[in-house]
Amino acid sequence: MNNDLTGRQQEIIKVSLELIAEGGIQSLTTKNIAKRIGFAESAIYRHYENKIQILLAILDFFKANSERIFTSHLASSGSALEKIEILFQSHFKKFSDSPSLVAVIFSEEIFRNEPELSQKVKEIMDLSIMNLKLILENGQKNGEIRPDIEASHLSVIIMGSLRMFVKQWHMSDLRFNITEEGSLFINSIKVLVKK
Repeated sequence: MNNDLTGRQQEIIKVSLELIAEGGIQSLTTKNIAKRIGFAESAIYRHYENKIQILLAILDFFKANSERIFTSHLASSGSALEKIEILFQSHFKKFSDSPSLVAVIFSEEIFRNEPELSQKVKEIMDLSIMNLKLILENGQKNGEIRPDIEASHLSVIIMGSLRMFVKQWHMSDLRFNITEEGSLFINSIKVLVKK
């Protein structure tokens, strides 16, 4: 969890993710959070103004985690294909460890009427596409990645495929091992993009 959060805020986020995992995003209410933690609903408002603020904190947590993953891999040595594989595996592991993140991150249709949440999801998507584009551009310069498709288009294709793969896993009630199947999926992506 984010070190900038208090212990109680971290607990609220953890319980919120558990509730989402058990009953979907609609089960996330301040009443349910308070009941699970074992204190009065009013105590939650000392830490978060409302449910939207809790969801924003969850999205911030995921965004910070993604930024750390991208930053460490962008700076590392290795081919573009190796970096893509490590990035995907890191995200698959994160989703495997906390499947309810998928319900939050990929629920922009639920957030459509909540501008703050929509904006946060957009920031996460834009950051992911921009960083992947950098990896792909470097791969094209080094002759590893096919140059006949723009890196910006490849990054959208890859991220769209990743999104569909993760949604498929989540909608199947996690019936397959996302990290194992993810390795096969990544290999297919590598075949499509390598020169």
